[in-house]
Amino acid sequence: MVASSAEQLSSLAGTTVIVHPLVLLSVADHHARSAARSSNKRVIGILLGQDNGKTVNVANSFGIPFEEDEKDPKTWFLDHNYIEGMWEMFKKVNARERMIGWYHSGPKLRASDQEINDLLKRFIARPVMVIVDVRQQAVGIPTDAYFAVEEIKDDGSETRKTFLHVPSAIEAEEAEEIGVEHLLRDIKDSTTTTLSTRISNQLASLRGLQSRLLEIRDYLKSVASGALPVNHQIVYHLQDTLNLLPDLDDPAKTKSFTSNTNDQLLVVYLSSLARAVIALHALVDNKAANGRAELQERKGESKAEDSQTKKGSKTVEMNPSKA
Repeated sequence: MVASSAEQLSSLAGTTVIVHPLVLLSVADHHARSAARSSNKRVIGILLGQDNGKTVNVANSFGIPFEEDEKDPKTWFLDHNYIEGMWEMFKKVNARERMIGWYHSGPKLRASDQEINDLLKRFIARPVMVIVDVRQQAVGIPTDAYFAVEEIKDDGSETRKTFLHVPSAIEAEEAEEIGVEHLLRDIKDSTTTTLSTRISNQLASLRGLQSRLLEIRDYLKSVASGALPVNHQIVYHLQDTLNLLPDLDDPAKTKSFTSNTNDQLLVVYLSSLARAVIALHALVDNKAANGRAELQERKGESKAEDSQTKKGSKTVEMNPSKA
């Protein structure tokens, strides 16, 4: 039987790794620049932020030179002198940010991850490893966080190092949300319309919500069947979430929802009506402007014909006198 160190498990219990959008953008940019040389190459970098014990806040990052042999996972190179130089510069910019871990573009664990993690313990006492899937296909969070732990065997044999998965989340401050929104506006596909983009985003959100609901359903079924033990903390969170849902069986709430929906639809109807009236008004103005332009053009042509006729009659009158 294999067990993990009780001290390590107690220190890591309930730990959540919070990743900011700036880190995701930096990792994606790092991978995009490296993918120009090799599409299958993974990238590695250092994570900066604060480790508050129960919460690890990953606020910034920087890439580091890394090379590995795809055929031999034990052969790799990491420039730790570069880490020291970059850390000295980052420390001058923001002294509150510390080196708290490292990342790589995965998308899965590699055989050399444990050795790299042991090397980085020279700089970080408790490094967190975050795998960022830069080519994610499924709906969900593109990050997986791990801490290195030691497994102790009951038979007294040598301990084995492995990684313990901890929950991760994506959170952003107000300035980051504004920056990401402007960035997404700049890189959006110009061939798609705004309506189709909004529908696609809403569809992706609904798919993500559906996957989360299915996970909750499967977990509750496993608990009810006895396959998993009851976790009261998870049950409390689910109860709080369900308590936030409105009671649609209440007539008063149903009436209020209906009234609110009707008010919103009324605004949409009035906006559509006003837009149609403005379009018709613009069409009438365009017709009137074209009519006035045609009338002035006809008047100009008639004046030109009259002037030419008068010139011709004067010429005819002058010729007999000369004869």
